[in-house]
Amino acid sequence: MGQTEFHFILRPGQGAWFEDTNWWVVRDAGQPGLPQADAARASLCQTYWYPIYCYVRRMGQGHEDAQDLTQEFFARLLEKNYVQAAAAEKGKFRSYLLMMLKRFLADQSDRAQRQKRGGGIALIALDAEDTEFRYRQEPADDLSPDKLFDRAWARSLLRRALERLEQEWSAAGKTASFQELKPHITCESDNSCAAVAEKLGMTVNHLKITVHRLRQRYGQLLRREIAQTAATAEAIEEELRDLHAALN
Repeated sequence: MGQTEFHFILRPGQGAWFEDTNWWVVRDAGQPGLPQADAARASLCQTYWYPIYCYVRRMGQGHEDAQDLTQEFFARLLEKNYVQAAAAEKGKFRSYLLMMLKRFLADQSDRAQRQKRGGGIALIALDAEDTEFRYRQEPADDLSPDKLFDRAWARSLLRRALERLEQEWSAAGKTASFQELKPHITCESDNSCAAVAEKLGMTVNHLKITVHRLRQRYGQLLRREIAQTAATAEAIEEELRDLHAALN
């Protein structure tokens, strides 16, 4: 996404949904007895699997070991229910998660004794090869593991928000149109507005209005993703600023 186009996400205002969605993933994931706990835990895994994998890889672990360590970290996090100890007043959830990851890795001195374990917890099925493929697409740089974690977190949120937007259009029977419009939403299109408008049977002005509305919706969905682990409107705004900084 072009950095100059990030303003539509940073626009303030959380909407009426906030009180029902803030911190819900952390809150529900920490209460295994709730019917919605599994969905909350799955959401945490989906959001943070890749950032944690990136952190472990940047710490020098190979693909298979990083995969095992990431899997085991989530298993332990959920089995011991460390999520329950997270509290909004203690700071950002991702900071808490990164602290727990560092403690976990520090305990892995005897690698020969490490084994995959699930503890009876049904972790979300994630494509190991896709995870490594995404990691290999990361720009060659000297970012610290912490900085890479933040960047991977930011990209994971953007990806999830875009996937939800695509699902909305697919549900409306507009999958093909969305695929044409998506590069313009993320400012990655090589095609001119005129070319895409002609292909979709739109005027250029109609195309621009549609893209503008899609970007607004994209921003709303991104805020919803952030709200899952943010407790206040101010926390959402801070996370948005952090997300923007992580991508620069």
